[in-house]
Amino acid sequence: MKIGEFNFETPVFLAPMAGVTDTAYRIIAHDMGCPLCFAEMVSAQGIHFRNERTLSMLQSEPAERPLAMQIFANTPEMAAEAAAFVEGLGTADILDFNMGCPAPKIVKNGEGSALMREPEKAFAILSAIRRAVKMPFTVKMRKGWDDTSVNVVEMAKLAEAAGVDAIAVHGRTREQFYTGHADWNIIAQVKKAVNIPVIANGDVRTYDDLDKIREVTGCDGVMIGRAAQGNPWIFRQFTHYLKTGEKLPGPTMQERAEIILRHLDLLLKYKGDYVGPREMRKHATWYTRGIVHGAVLRDLFNKAVSREDFVAILRKYFEGND
Repeated sequence: MKIGEFNFETPVFLAPMAGVTDTAYRIIAHDMGCPLCFAEMVSAQGIHFRNERTLSMLQSEPAERPLAMQIFANTPEMAAEAAAFVEGLGTADILDFNMGCPAPKIVKNGEGSALMREPEKAFAILSAIRRAVKMPFTVKMRKGWDDTSVNVVEMAKLAEAAGVDAIAVHGRTREQFYTGHADWNIIAQVKKAVNIPVIANGDVRTYDDLDKIREVTGCDGVMIGRAAQGNPWIFRQFTHYLKTGEKLPGPTMQERAEIILRHLDLLLKYKGDYVGPREMRKHATWYTRGIVHGAVLRDLFNKAVSREDFVAILRKYFEGND
């Protein structure tokens, strides 16, 4: 699959997720075989006002390249300005625009999936971004706003006409948020309607899911979101499977422990001694889903405030489960 000048042999990508796909996790996912990670969405308004936290989210490391940086906006002018700023920084290789976020605080401002209700404005924004940058440019969208306004095929055609290089489609409406089942058939309709690459997103957790979504949709690539939370091994498994047909096993508890500490060390490096351990709590609970005595372990993780706490918790776990 190609996006601009980038060619991806095993196009299984990490979806943009707020509070999850930061530099620390992107480095880990990349090391596990993910060929392209999408960063958590960044506010065009925050870029405009040079908000310190916003600008920090636009930083990257060589170990996570190539990287797609995602922005969101509600006007063509603000979107174009932010896009040009991202391109000028040189910290990303691909620009992505968010038309899929269902969060109330986003849609109330006419951003994210709210744009699925405004085709003309969405087209104007995508066209403005395309004029503003030369870098590869993608868009992520949903099935529609609700079941009475399923318009992703129309929106995908508009995106192609605006000059977008690839489209990622989450097969749920905004009103579904993350409930119910993703509609892979609508993604198949998008694939048939446009000539640019289509990335399918929604409910891909297993090897069977990977096979089925590719068969049903005819997609060029697959995007993994919630199934990658606490599970970067999914990229090692899926990319190896696409190359060889071999199904690798999941991680051992020792591998989980090693990645928990590596992830924590990266968070300490990029976010400091106070924020790092506290952000690691949620990741640690995800990393230990489905293991023996996991509930007790997760309760301890949620009280950890230092690297020493995480090390002690893991050591105690292994001592009690020899």
